[in-house]
Amino acid sequence: MIRCQALRWGAPGQPLTPPLDLHLSAGSLSAIIGANGCGKSSLLKVLAGLQKPLSGSLSLATPQRGGLAFLPQQQHLDRQFPISLEELVAAGFWGKRESAAIRRAKLLAVLEDWHLDGLQKRPLMALSGGELQRALLARLSLTEAPLLLLDEPHAALDDAGQALFWQHLHNWHAQGRTLVVVCHDLAAVRQHIPQSLLIKSSGCLFGPSRELIAQQPQTQVA
Repeated sequence: MIRCQALRWGAPGQPLTPPLDLHLSAGSLSAIIGANGCGKSSLLKVLAGLQKPLSGSLSLATPQRGGLAFLPQQQHLDRQFPISLEELVAAGFWGKRESAAIRRAKLLAVLEDWHLDGLQKRPLMALSGGELQRALLARLSLTEAPLLLLDEPHAALDDAGQALFWQHLHNWHAQGRTLVVVCHDLAAVRQHIPQSLLIKSSGCLFGPSRELIAQQPQTQVA
């Protein structure tokens, strides 16, 4: 599904790590972990095609149209943009050919699924951080992309929201989708995600999450 060969990324002339060779098979569930500023989000943007690598090659075995869905960190969104929660979530229909009635039924179902019913007309600026994050995840639920790239997906969620997210993540994985998750919560990674890419300035390590997390300082695992 994802193959990196001698991939390097970062600011021009300042690669963050030695060249990365990595293969993630279709239907896999993987985390990207590492210290703040190590390049986790930057690598995810490279995988999503939003940022060019410095060198090396990257190939994704996905359809050109609708093959990939990317969840950004909400801090990069313009909360002043004049759309409602309902309109934000409905953007997940992009590229689909369905009747208005089918779309409406699916939209109402996903809003209820993410505990957002009753908030449809609320503008983005009036949403709490948790409500906005659940709206972004609800938008993702409406896509049918086989590859999901998620950047800190459970940020801003309370305990109930986090439990809801992990439930959906496992459902997406059970559907055969490939998921790559940037996550700073190593305890959650250890519990929910079987394999991880650990990014370090000296090089990247890929393997079972529990083994890689065991190598990290205990202060990062809480």
